[in-house]
Amino acid sequence: MKIDYNSPVAATREIYWVGFYDEKAHLHCNPYLIIDEEDIVLIDPGSIPHFPIVMRKVMELVNPEDISYVIAQHQDPDVCGNLAVVEDVINRNDLKIVAHSNCERLIRHLGLRSDFYTVDKNDYSLTLKSGRRLEFLFTPYLHSPGAIATYDVKTRSLFTSDIFAAISQDWSLFAEGDFLTPMEPFHQKYVPSNQILRNCMERFEKMDLDRILPQHGSILEGTDIHKAIAHLKELPCGIDLFENGLPQ
Repeated sequence: MKIDYNSPVAATREIYWVGFYDEKAHLHCNPYLIIDEEDIVLIDPGSIPHFPIVMRKVMELVNPEDISYVIAQHQDPDVCGNLAVVEDVINRNDLKIVAHSNCERLIRHLGLRSDFYTVDKNDYSLTLKSGRRLEFLFTPYLHSPGAIATYDVKTRSLFTSDIFAAISQDWSLFAEGDFLTPMEPFHQKYVPSNQILRNCMERFEKMDLDRILPQHGSILEGTDIHKAIAHLKELPCGIDLFENGLPQ
């Protein structure tokens, strides 16, 4: 089935991709929206250039003023560079920006007025009004010191931000064909070492997962999840690629 990337795309009945399919780019950004009973959560809202498209798609689904939380899984401009404008459109005094404290101190420089919900000060979890629980996994140096992944317990969906990211001209929102090879260049360029990546993969492989939704690349489901975890566990990255240590 051909996907219309000009519109929001459902990953589940409650989770939507609201990103921008840039046919000229090799790196595609994937903001996501969780629509719960009384709360709406926007995850990694994206960059300034992508803001008009992302917000148009959000508005096709919900009234932005109904968004309760915006999760910034790390501070990169492609992840949350548009956060100040998103905040203005949402325009509610009780909006919370969800992040790790190691990223919060950097995200504050975007000039935000909203309060932060700091995950490491809240037992790495957030319970929505319906009782739906989001759990946060601290994934330091993948590839930020304050990086987190977000686990939606209800749908067994793991939002991994830059982990499982892929660089590819031949992109599809849901993984197909050779989806492993395009993951290699991103992780090798941006992840410090295999040891850090392997430790994270060993945590993920113990989880009950129906899908992985990265901020770049393709959504993984079913057996593709285990294939990707196994592949990244063995991938040399960062300093591993320099035979004599860091370059001078």
